[in-house]
Amino acid sequence: MSEVNARIGEIVNSNDVVLFMKGTALFPQCGFSSQAIAILEHLAVPYETVDVLQDMEIRQGIKAYSDWPTIPQLYIKGEFVGGSDIMMEMYEAGELHQLLAEGGVAAKG
Repeated sequence: MSEVNARIGEIVNSNDVVLFMKGTALFPQCGFSSQAIAILEHLAVPYETVDVLQDMEIRQGIKAYSDWPTIPQLYIKGEFVGGSDIMMEMYEAGELHQLLAEGGVAAKG
């Protein structure tokens, strides 16, 4: 396992919900990342973000790690969920909330 895969694995496995995105939660740098943050905020669950624009190794490595070509990428309880389009579909169907509940990820507050 490469060093970047090990770094990504540590991030993914040490956070219940983590979003690899362009930019930050407060300042997303693309519409897809902004949409993903809006979904997570609406679900009111605690999450971490990784700004792939700040680390080119992570930016390229996450695509190989998940075998998914685009960013953002959402992981819940160490499992790859998908990008913003899949997040939106799952959110609208109630599946994302269910996945979080099944994983024991409770809403903030």
